[in-house]
Amino acid sequence: MVDSRGLDECDRKTLSTMIERFGGARVGLSALAHSLGEDKGTLEDLYEPFLLQSGFIQRTPKGRVASALAYRHLGLKPGSDTPLFG
Repeated sequence: MVDSRGLDECDRKTLSTMIERFGGARVGLSALAHSLGEDKGTLEDLYEPFLLQSGFIQRTPKGRVASALAYRHLGLKPGSDTPLFG
């Protein structure tokens, strides 16, 4: 099922894993893929482009990080180090 912002279950699982399992800190592609039980290539090529384009995540030299928009969309409170974009 796709929600009002165009996220499907896999998108929401990716965001919630980034926020809840990794505490909202920057997370590397390998660690995120392992946590989701996904192949790195699948994550990077299939899920990430939409999340990046929609402003739910940001890719940095130190890893991926969920945006304030992701927190709001999932009904969670962003931490003080959460990127303010989105």
